[in-house]
Amino acid sequence: MKQYKSICIQQKTPNSRVFHLCLNIPSKLNAFPYEFFSEFPDALASLDQNPDVGVIIVCGAGDHFCAGADFKALGFIAEKGLSAEGIRGNEWVRQTARILQEAFTAVERCRKPVIASIHGYCIGGAFDIISACDIRYCTQDSIFILKHIDMGFTNDMGTLQRLPAIVGYGNAMEMALTCRKVLGQEAKEIGLVSRVFESKQALDEGVTLIAEGIAAKSPIAVVGTKAVMLRSKDLTLDQGLDYVATWNAATINSSGDMVEAVRANAQKRKPDFAKL
Repeated sequence: MKQYKSICIQQKTPNSRVFHLCLNIPSKLNAFPYEFFSEFPDALASLDQNPDVGVIIVCGAGDHFCAGADFKALGFIAEKGLSAEGIRGNEWVRQTARILQEAFTAVERCRKPVIASIHGYCIGGAFDIISACDIRYCTQDSIFILKHIDMGFTNDMGTLQRLPAIVGYGNAMEMALTCRKVLGQEAKEIGLVSRVFESKQALDEGVTLIAEGIAAKSPIAVVGTKAVMLRSKDLTLDQGLDYVATWNAATINSSGDMVEAVRANAQKRKPDFAKL
């Protein structure tokens, strides 16, 4: 398996279809360096194309999930933009932002479900990761801070576009403007996470169990559900209904997963789905 500097890929249980994509610089609270922006989407693409992968869990090594972007990475971008004159520097910053945005959009482009398993700090750029994930879980002592205004710039990596759909426009605006702390239980109350666990151990065990359950389901149905839900955000109701009808017309008969699910249910056994 490919080695990275800022992240690592783990299959914690042999033969499991659940893989962990771990932010792996615990000495810096997993604040991601500049190379993260190429390593993270590369790792996601490799997991997406691996037929043995059913579900991906994004987690953080050590005591915290992620403290956002490393200051050196932010400094490099700022200095590079300032070193060019006038509009050329402005255009470099704009194009660089567009490139870096792709690191987080890669989570949505990944066909497999991506679950965020959050403990400790989830600050700044960490929101760009979790807001792109399909499901989010955290511990009671998790601390969420949308920090960008305090750093003197407007978040441009996707949080401001994705977070309102998760927690509501008002909550997202308040979090972004005040940069206040949101703790685990409040994160559940506003819909930022689906469930809160008492400890890191309970989080690891609980999220893995949930992921294993999803990974055991029809890969075609799981991938289709993610694709349809993401696409439907940009469609009218009628367009969304037409899209899912077309999706099923293209997959139900050819995949065989529905037939296998019905047979397994009738025979009172676990279904055996082909890998994707």
